[in-house]
Amino acid sequence: MDVRQLRYFLAVVDCGSVHAAAEELLIAQPSISQALRALERELGSELFHRTGRRLVLTSAGETLVEPAREVCHWLELARSSVEAVEGLHGGRLTMASMPSQSVSPLAGMLRRFSQHHPSVQVSVRSTVTPPDVLHVLRIGAAELGVVANPGSPLRQKGFVVHHIETQSFVLVALDEADLPAGAGQVRPRHMTGARLIVGQPGTGMRRVAESILAVARGSRIVVEIEQREALLPLVLAGVGVAVVAESWRGVAESAGLLVRDLVTPETLHVGLVHRSGRLSPAAEAFLRVCAPSTSI
Repeated sequence: MDVRQLRYFLAVVDCGSVHAAAEELLIAQPSISQALRALERELGSELFHRTGRRLVLTSAGETLVEPAREVCHWLELARSSVEAVEGLHGGRLTMASMPSQSVSPLAGMLRRFSQHHPSVQVSVRSTVTPPDVLHVLRIGAAELGVVANPGSPLRQKGFVVHHIETQSFVLVALDEADLPAGAGQVRPRHMTGARLIVGQPGTGMRRVAESILAVARGSRIVVEIEQREALLPLVLAGVGVAVVAESWRGVAESAGLLVRDLVTPETLHVGLVHRSGRLSPAAEAFLRVCAPSTSI
């Protein structure tokens, strides 16, 4: 077993097929296929179920993913640590972020980081919930994650969390007719007859929307959508009112939409999270630039 085989294996895991992995790695498909067959022979187990062109992990393959990422991570850490002896002049940092937090605070973090370290390439993987972020970090598919935990700051054994900010929730509408009369904060019971655009069940946005539905007479869901990037276009199209995290305020106002604070006990505690242990020079630099000195 060698590192090349493990990297090819992980590329197929991430891309879903040998063809896609070959395109990602810019190598010939037979090279990946031969490496996978050799790895399976050495381990004495099939790593993938082959269903047409797509490969699905077997139980043995699933067991190999985390150790393979660990090996590749430590080798990359060794290489990047040596390169960083004379300064951080390149490299790559992979992060995971929940959608709303990619809008803010991650966008601002990336701006500050790129100003300090313009040669480092940052790749951001999309995740939906805090457990998704932790899973991506746990298996080594990303080194840092931006997570928004409802109610209280995230605490998880084996992880370090740097608190960034606490976000509230807001309503975004096309015009005043979609919102209760008067300026200032809006209480859920005042959203009589509201047509709501909501996120999927299990999200903070959905819980807040359901609190409106429970007390506002005639309110209803008109669209439930997983792709949060489509929320503002739907509001702009006059479909309804969106319940979103505070992070969307700047983008919504820039698009000419109305944003009103919503009175709700629900909050999101936003943190920058990583596994305990040593980080790459790029990840350490990101923390120095973007995270407070204290951690949870």
